[in-house]
Amino acid sequence: MDIITALTIFVLAVFIGFEVITKVPPTLHTPLMSGSNAISGITLVGALLAGEGVIGGFLAFLAIVFATLNVVGGFLVTHRMLEMFKKKD
Repeated sequence: MDIITALTIFVLAVFIGFEVITKVPPTLHTPLMSGSNAISGITLVGALLAGEGVIGGFLAFLAIVFATLNVVGGFLVTHRMLEMFKKKD
């Protein structure tokens, strides 16, 4: 696959992902966040296995950074939401 094809697929994936996420109602945000955390975990494993060469290593590093941010953010949001359901003294 040449670089132009890969870049085109990447840009289309970003655009479609953005459009899908902006259309999600707030009531579905938490279930989707948990699914997103699972996908990010798979991304982390894939990035660790795929980092060959200079460009591959750099892209794997970026994938690890972004997937880690997503997983940590998901856990923080979940923790915050669970705090809202605790009984107040």
